[in-house]
Amino acid sequence: MASIAFAKPAFDVGFATNQLSAHEEFWGSTVGLAFDHMAKLGGGFRQHRWRLGDSIIKVNHTREPLADIPPGGYRSLGLNAAGSAEMATPDGVPVHLRPDPSVDVTLYVVTRDLDAFARFYGEVLGLEADGAHGFRLGRSRIVAEIGDPPRIEGWREKGLRYMTVQIFDCDKVTAAMERAGVEIGMSPRTIGQVRYSFARDPDGNWIELSERASLTGKPIEADR
Repeated sequence: MASIAFAKPAFDVGFATNQLSAHEEFWGSTVGLAFDHMAKLGGGFRQHRWRLGDSIIKVNHTREPLADIPPGGYRSLGLNAAGSAEMATPDGVPVHLRPDPSVDVTLYVVTRDLDAFARFYGEVLGLEADGAHGFRLGRSRIVAEIGDPPRIEGWREKGLRYMTVQIFDCDKVTAAMERAGVEIGMSPRTIGQVRYSFARDPDGNWIELSERASLTGKPIEADR
């Protein structure tokens, strides 16, 4: 498929939780990230956003009990920091802090097939190769190792559940991915000034394709 034009030089990562206060303490005080803003997602979810460079750590909170389902392939997060430390989010996702002048956010994933991983993230999604089993978008990076991740059916269960790439045309990119044989987990829809969909990688992990008016400079129509 044709190269994807990205609307910002980094990807974001998305969590879901019932423990908002603990996440506010963790990301704001323990990790030391700057709070960006809160957005209503609908369905009882509110998204609380912390910023590191061009990447956003998105924590989707709801009061409705979330299923405690084991994670899919996305297993842990590395963050650029002044010092080194090993810790975990309130829901148990490992977070590795370490100084890294070239990368702000590293998403660690396990995959059943490194070749399929490379084809998807390199050729379909169009990220830049970075090392033996890594790909990057600006100062964000995804790194894989062999494993046997379970396939997760939703992207709003507890823990680390998806990554987001910001693009200029959600409908066009989603359609192109579908023609290329990519599984589409959710068709495009609009919330406020964001048009978004979800694709799934060869292991079933969720990738949000987000067209955000504040990044593209193009208003989102209410209905398409």
